[in-house]
Amino acid sequence: MLIAHVSFPVSNENRSLAVKTLTQEVEAVRAMKGCIAFVPFWDAVHEGGVGVLHEWETAQDFSAYLASDRFAAVGQVLRPIMTSPPVSKRFDATLIENVN
Repeated sequence: MLIAHVSFPVSNENRSLAVKTLTQEVEAVRAMKGCIAFVPFWDAVHEGGVGVLHEWETAQDFSAYLASDRFAAVGQVLRPIMTSPPVSKRFDATLIENVN
């Protein structure tokens, strides 16, 4: 499983736009091959912080998402309002247990 944690800052005025843009993508991205989770969030610690938590079955599935028209279209909205470049941390993970 590939887990990606992406975070980026925007101005407080653009925070709602950033989260709304990502939230509108949830259904479509979750329907993509290999997507387990796509969770946009407000960063409660960093002013203007926005993030997305990704879980993908394989790195190849995540790469296909990154090469998709959906990803490009979201980038056209988000990149111009970022106040500095995004930070993307990617992890190769093994699910040990799913506790409900």
